[in-house]
Amino acid sequence: MASLTFEHLTKTYPNGFISVNDVSLHIDDGEFVIFHGPSGCGKSTILRMIGGLEDITSGSIYLGTDLLNDILPRDRRLAMAFQNYTLYRHFNAYDNMALGLRLRDLPRTVIDSRVKEAAAFLGISEILDRKIRALSEADKQRVALGRAIVCHPKVLLVDEDFARQNDDRRSEMLRDILAINKKYGTTTLYVTNNYEEAVSLKKKIVFMKEGKITDIG
Repeated sequence: MASLTFEHLTKTYPNGFISVNDVSLHIDDGEFVIFHGPSGCGKSTILRMIGGLEDITSGSIYLGTDLLNDILPRDRRLAMAFQNYTLYRHFNAYDNMALGLRLRDLPRTVIDSRVKEAAAFLGISEILDRKIRALSEADKQRVALGRAIVCHPKVLLVDEDFARQNDDRRSEMLRDILAINKKYGTTTLYVTNNYEEAVSLKKKIVFMKEGKITDIG
């Protein structure tokens, strides 16, 4: 099960600022959910707490029946697509996508099959042998998504800055993550402060303001 459940989730910073304030929510297995609200409302902080990049002040996050609070980020079976792609410039696209699988000591044939399947799905088969520094930003973005899906994550977390604010690239990225959600059934959480974009996706929207959920539509 790749459902997500938040129980009274709270994040308070040392200066006293409450970024997330007593949020409770259930997200079904395979669901595509959009978090919408103004900058600073806590939506990106929730993604970072799910991914283990931010400590939880209080409350709980469950992945299925597993409590995530004390599980190391690398063991959470999640994929994160944030603004920093963290691609290795001296590797080619294939090696960047394969790295996580190699660290798991998967057989070479499995690695090759997964990388080539993901590349074909994302339309980047022809660039697998190219170095990252030679790729366009759009292709780097797809390599980063490919690196995420080859590991068969249970949940995909996508921050709005992943598209680097380029409208065309942002549209392409949204098509890609919608396709990933549909093909693989990956539970997907997407953060945006663009209302028109949020409603155009025709998915569940969690509206947030000042660290709280104000509505779900």
